[in-house]
Amino acid sequence: MKTDLFPNATPESMGISSKSILKFLKKLEKNGTMVHSVLMMRRGHVVTEGYYAPFTQNGLHRKYSVSKSFVGTAVGFLADEGRIKLDDHICDYFKDKLPENPHPYILDMRIRDLLMMSTTYSGTTYKRDDKDWAWTFFNTAPSHPAGTIYSYDTSASYVLGVLVERITGKPFLEYLKDKGLREMGFSEEAWCVKAPEGNSWGGSGVMCTTRDLARLALLYLNKGNIGGKQYLSREYVKAATSRQIDNCTNGHRDYMSGNGYGYQIRLLRDGAYAFCGMGMQLAIIVPKEELVFVCTGDVQGSAQVYAGMFELLWNEIIEELHPDSLPEDKMSARQLEDMLSTLQVVNPLIGKNTSPISEVINGQSYKLYPNPMGIDKISVSFEEEVGLLTLEKKEGNKTISFGLDNYIEGYFPESHYYGDTIGIPKDEMYKCIGVSRWTEENKLVIRCYVIDDYFGNMTITLGFKGKELGLYMSKTAEWFLDEYQGFAGGYLIEEKKISYP
Repeated sequence: MKTDLFPNATPESMGISSKSILKFLKKLEKNGTMVHSVLMMRRGHVVTEGYYAPFTQNGLHRKYSVSKSFVGTAVGFLADEGRIKLDDHICDYFKDKLPENPHPYILDMRIRDLLMMSTTYSGTTYKRDDKDWAWTFFNTAPSHPAGTIYSYDTSASYVLGVLVERITGKPFLEYLKDKGLREMGFSEEAWCVKAPEGNSWGGSGVMCTTRDLARLALLYLNKGNIGGKQYLSREYVKAATSRQIDNCTNGHRDYMSGNGYGYQIRLLRDGAYAFCGMGMQLAIIVPKEELVFVCTGDVQGSAQVYAGMFELLWNEIIEELHPDSLPEDKMSARQLEDMLSTLQVVNPLIGKNTSPISEVINGQSYKLYPNPMGIDKISVSFEEEVGLLTLEKKEGNKTISFGLDNYIEGYFPESHYYGDTIGIPKDEMYKCIGVSRWTEENKLVIRCYVIDDYFGNMTITLGFKGKELGLYMSKTAEWFLDEYQGFAGGYLIEEKKISYP
């Protein structure tokens, strides 16, 4: 029987001010933070849950490096079953991947070293074009003894996931469902992107809902016990969320570094810890306050990274928590409810939705000089609240739609990006949303977010100067949109009978 882990309660009944939550959400919006979902729980009750359109409660969302915490949990279940020991040498399970004369540093690596990001490598061993990512882990020259230095290594997480799949004979996420996540209501549809050799990409590929991530967070908050049943041992939960190694490698402490690292889990201030993924995939657990905060988003390329979210959460929520219930604030609660029911993803661009020259350039074509993007001609057209950017390339025209005021949903005009397996094209276009602003009278900026099984964003800046055009395209995305980066110049080739102001 599935356990209902998400009973609702008013914020005030759980010692949280509705005004504080409103302030928190409004500051996120004011800061231009691209959040897709938020879920806040205290003392086992949901006090805030919202989804920023077009994202929904039941939609699967890529969790990127939060996947590592799922993998670490699967390893914990194997250890609890006695099928592995954390001090086992990882090479003993991968003898088919070893070189003829393995380096002693490699032979000495323990499962525990991989869990706490203290492998013998200075970084991830595989690259996107490698055909066997596990092989690279055992055939890359090491730089230092394992267990001595913290160095974030996604290949370690990947190999741990492969270890689980070798031992159990099933994808690690399916193993986790069988071990208890299914009983907790975890989405049956949840899945994981695969590496080229066919194993789950445990370092980055998990696709699940916001509530699914909250379920994992609650498992840890409750020391492995859900509904009176001990799923994951208290001993493993304690070790995984304890300081196993110092992760202050640059001598500075901030929200992400300096408090230590557990088993695929980052330790934070005030005894808190977090599952962290690229772009703003977060589950933050504060045991002493019985608080769980989960969010998804895409702030890739932003200087905010996680710091802004952590700081805001601590300042506006955690440091304002009360040990007892608060008087009900019906007005603020109603405002919060209204806000949560009308959330839309934020437009981070600052400017206007129109410009005097929009009619001048509407439908005009510009010839571009040779450029890194391989674009021969470019044009922009406007109709009511929708804009279309057309890029003429040798392989054909590519069109990107965008809203002049609100986001427009569409598809990014490339079909060769990866699908459910790295290295294999999806042969379908990724879903995306686009919006624009005139940041100056003569400058149109278009922001495009890919919101598919892969997340990424691209900014297109068009600067108009008489009959001349300056173009800049920049992207932040892992392993796609690569062909849309660089500068270009061009000139008007099809004039309408409209004089420039």
